[in-house]
Amino acid sequence: MKLMVNGQERVLEGVDPTMPLLWAIRDLLGLKGTKFGCGQALCGACTVHMDGQPVRSCQTALADVGDGKVTTIEAIAGRVAEAVRSAWIKNNVPQCGYCQSGQIMSAVALLESNPKPSRDDVNSAMSGNLCRCGTYPRIRAAIADASNSLG
Repeated sequence: MKLMVNGQERVLEGVDPTMPLLWAIRDLLGLKGTKFGCGQALCGACTVHMDGQPVRSCQTALADVGDGKVTTIEAIAGRVAEAVRSAWIKNNVPQCGYCQSGQIMSAVALLESNPKPSRDDVNSAMSGNLCRCGTYPRIRAAIADASNSLG
């Protein structure tokens, strides 16, 4: 099976096509930034981009990826990603940090599709990302700062 991950074609030999993308990313490709949270696509810790859209890798089977281009937190880049990264630091968003790769992936996808989101847009886009530490006010402040920095 072939996957395009972070701009590189990766060949996975002898894998079960029903294997969740998360396990291929973490266990077979060694990319540990994408986290396992709930395994049921409810917490968002495993969020990656597939063709620019946020998806929950714990519930995305390898067979469902097909020719899709997968981007993980390790390779997120560009103007929006840099704005989000900078705002995350400025607002001291992470506490324990476990959910943060998923939070960032969702925030980047939001701002790439809508650089000036309303509060409702932010709440809707981020609603599938849980933070056990409760850093939601800092996450929202960082998204607002990133949006403002994008002009």
